[in-house]
Amino acid sequence: MEKQKNAVGRRKEAVTRVFLSKGTGNIIVNDKDYKQYFSLQYLQNQVELPMKTIQALDKYDVKINATGGGMKGQAEAAKLGIARALVELNAEFRPALKAVGVLKRDPRSVERKKFGHKKARRSFQFSKR
Repeated sequence: MEKQKNAVGRRKEAVTRVFLSKGTGNIIVNDKDYKQYFSLQYLQNQVELPMKTIQALDKYDVKINATGGGMKGQAEAAKLGIARALVELNAEFRPALKAVGVLKRDPRSVERKKFGHKKARRSFQFSKR
């Protein structure tokens, strides 16, 4: 069996499991081509970014299982997962990927709703009289 590396990427509520193996550059997300799954161009660019950084877009096949969150969250989670899998495959890729910033987990997530408030920060309307 060929060498396959896997990694996990997360962003907001989205979680992606990424499986990376030698191949011809196919990127499959939930059994669909990534260009079909992520129909917007900027989301496709997010997914391609780690591979383009190391000029390996046509050297590896990527299979992604994405769950939770929205399209943007899943695309950014996939980006992180692909970058982590590439570093696991070859540690020499780390400096280039780190310089672009694709190895960083974005810690921002939804702020919780507080009691006595309408939303996380929005209060109920206040009437003086």
